[in-house]
Amino acid sequence: MADGPEQDQWRGLHPSARTVWGLAGALPAGAIGLGGAIGLFLAGLAAVAVTVVVVAGGFGALWWALVGRRWRAWGYAERERDLMVRHGVLVRRLTIVPYGRMQFVDVSQGPLARALGVSTVQLHTAAAATDARIPFLPDDEAARLRDRLTALGEAHAAGL
Repeated sequence: MADGPEQDQWRGLHPSARTVWGLAGALPAGAIGLGGAIGLFLAGLAAVAVTVVVVAGGFGALWWALVGRRWRAWGYAERERDLMVRHGVLVRRLTIVPYGRMQFVDVSQGPLARALGVSTVQLHTAAAATDARIPFLPDDEAARLRDRLTALGEAHAAGL
C-alpha cells in the first residue's frame, strides 16, 4: 500500500468497543461456566468444578486478549479521493470507498451506544459489496465524519 495513509493517519474506534465486545462474549460464557461448576459442586464433584472454573478463567483471558486485537485492527483513514476502512484479526479486510460513489451516509445508535456516547457510521454505495461501516465512533466524530463525507460525496459526484 504505497499510496495509503501513514500509520499515524489511521483513526481507531472508541475504547468502549473493547468493553462491549468483551462483555458480549464473556458474560454468557461465564454464566454457563459458573452454572456448570455450581452444578458439579452440588453433585459432589468439587475437583471437577474447580477444574471447570480454572478452564473457564483461561478461556476468559484468551477472549479478552482477542478482543484487544480486534479493537486495534479497526481503523479508518480519510484520503483526498476516498475513505479507507480496515478491520479483521484472522482475515484482514481493507475497504476503499471513493467519495464520488457514495449515495448516502447513515449514522445509527442503539440504546447501549447512546448510553456510551458512540455511534455507527454506515456508508452506502450503489454496489452493496463496497458498503462500509465504522462502529463505536464518539458522537461528535460520527457527526463530523457524516457531514464531511456527505460534502465530499456531493463534490466528487458533481465532477463525474
